[in-house]
Amino acid sequence: MHSQPLSRRLTRIVLWIAGTAATIFVLDLLGIPVREWIEELFDKLGEIPTWAIASGVVLQSAQTSLAALAWFGILRAAPVGPGVSYRIVLASYATAVALNSFLPANIGTWVMLLMFTTLFAGATFPMMLSGIVVQKIPFTVFNLALYLYLFLSVAGSFSIKLGFLGEHTGLVLLILVGGGVLLVFLGRIFRRRLASLRAQVEQGGAILRTPRRFLLDVFVPSLGSYLARLAIVAVFLGAYGIPVSFSNVATVTASNSISNTVSATPGGVGVTQAMNSVALADSTDSATATAYSISQQIVTSAWNVVFAVVMVCWVFGWTGGKALVESSYADAKVKSREMRERRRRKDSADPSSA
Repeated sequence: MHSQPLSRRLTRIVLWIAGTAATIFVLDLLGIPVREWIEELFDKLGEIPTWAIASGVVLQSAQTSLAALAWFGILRAAPVGPGVSYRIVLASYATAVALNSFLPANIGTWVMLLMFTTLFAGATFPMMLSGIVVQKIPFTVFNLALYLYLFLSVAGSFSIKLGFLGEHTGLVLLILVGGGVLLVFLGRIFRRRLASLRAQVEQGGAILRTPRRFLLDVFVPSLGSYLARLAIVAVFLGAYGIPVSFSNVATVTASNSISNTVSATPGGVGVTQAMNSVALADSTDSATATAYSISQQIVTSAWNVVFAVVMVCWVFGWTGGKALVESSYADAKVKSREMRERRRRKDSADPSSA
């Protein structure tokens, strides 16, 4: 694939700038103060204190390093052969985090999995996919706990909920019985699929056979990584004078998680800012919330790239690391495209999807 000529790329940049300026000018003529809002936004961006940037960098490094430590525990327990070192796992995971900051469809994660299959003799792609299932278990638990806290705190007090249960005992029992019957019914339908999934998880998720090892090598580092994520939110909220309450931190973290899941944009840009503004509507104005969100994303994303480059150069060297990442990235795009095509063919062949 040939790169575009420099003149064509410069022309495209100029057209984007001119189009953006024209849009702002028209909106100002219509009475929409977009220019004032943008000026206020950049003023907010310039207000990031040095301590917030430094703290964000340290905490982001801790978040990445601890999550990589969990992956290290998973790979050490899996039959991937010798040569599994924390440095290699950290460099690969840091690459995934950096690429996911500015590439869509979690391409960085695919790159990491292919780096693992290249670097470890016994690692296969299905095995690494099952490793993701294991790695996601603690973070799923943490997110569910966060969502439960938000649901209980927003929905009202326990007294109101218990009062409802007391007044509608029959309805509650009927729902519980119906839910139990539904679970049994679904369990019978998907028994074969669940058995197949369990067989896959057993390859890359060998660590699940020893709960104590899973707790110490995967769950505890993941908890540390998740706490670092919460701390990053708290640091940047405080940097913009937004109340640093657990409710605000939890709400923003939950909105970030949802936006990263549903967004098709690289790093969830745009969607994250919109959801953060809604999440902080009761604590600050929209401009401050957006400036906070953009600042946090800019600082952490930029540092993710720097951290990944340093780690890859340290572990593999500049030439070797560059070649490894480039080849894994090319293979990841092919693998992602193949899996999307496979799902598309499966959906079109399934009569129940029609």
